[in-house]
Amino acid sequence: MDDALFQQARGVIERLRKSVTSVVQGQDRVIDRVLCCLASGGHLLLEDYPGTGKTTLAKAIAHSVGNAVFQRVQFTPDLLPSDVLGVSILDPKTHQFEFQKGPVFCHVLLADEINRASPRTQSSMLEVMAEGQVTVEGQCYSMDTMFLVIATQNPVEFRGTYPLPEAQMDRFTMQCSLGYLDVESEMNVLAAQQYNHPLDDLEANVSLDDILLLRKVTQSIEVCEEVQRYIVTLVSASRTHKDVQLPASPRASLALMKVSQAIALFEGKQFVTPDHVQAVAEDVIAHRLVMDPEAKFSGRDARACVRELLDTVPAPV
Repeated sequence: MDDALFQQARGVIERLRKSVTSVVQGQDRVIDRVLCCLASGGHLLLEDYPGTGKTTLAKAIAHSVGNAVFQRVQFTPDLLPSDVLGVSILDPKTHQFEFQKGPVFCHVLLADEINRASPRTQSSMLEVMAEGQVTVEGQCYSMDTMFLVIATQNPVEFRGTYPLPEAQMDRFTMQCSLGYLDVESEMNVLAAQQYNHPLDDLEANVSLDDILLLRKVTQSIEVCEEVQRYIVTLVSASRTHKDVQLPASPRASLALMKVSQAIALFEGKQFVTPDHVQAVAEDVIAHRLVMDPEAKFSGRDARACVRELLDTVPAPV
């Protein structure tokens, strides 16, 4: 790997970190996970309580990238697929239908409370998240090279919501939670927002070309055959676990490899180690698993299952 490009990509990461952490206090771990999704070309699902900073985090990412188009869609039960993807409108002058692009055509999309939309509208996101394209009325429209979906859902409200189907969950590279801040971090939030919001003063410090460079370098991080086998063995072990009803798919193996490459780059390494895989495995695999009802009633969840897999699957030395 070209050392100059490697160091340039590291510089992009540090500038992004500095920009986002100036707005979002006390969430360094989750910020790194979001940046991992950005570097690996994936998407993120944030499941957390209201007021924990999910929307602010998405805006901070978008505002940190120069000329990045940010769109927010408030998912509601009456939202239609055309409200997200776009719709063809008849031009009275030309008597021709013209496609009006929806908010999904952007660089960073905040899908707010995505589980409030109907399954029909939720499914409209499947193609664009997996393939980076939108097909409307037989016409295919490609997305920009940088496309990041940050979706949120509230884990405490169930009335008027539609649980995300397994196919939708599998499209998200990672699932994370912000959680509540400690006292000192929350004090810092109050001090930072006493007179104005930090987002108002946030200026872009990386470009879209910088993000493309970051993704190119991330893809070039070496993953040896032993680590690849470890990733596949770890994911495939979920297919024989007694508590798992629906295990992780090969898409999970791909996502785990790509995110591990990003973490390695973030730590200044030009190769992936088993430690990198273990650091992100829970966030990449757990949300894809459907647990057996008996396991749920016994209090065992998907994240505990992944931790068990990490303990039982031997890592290469």
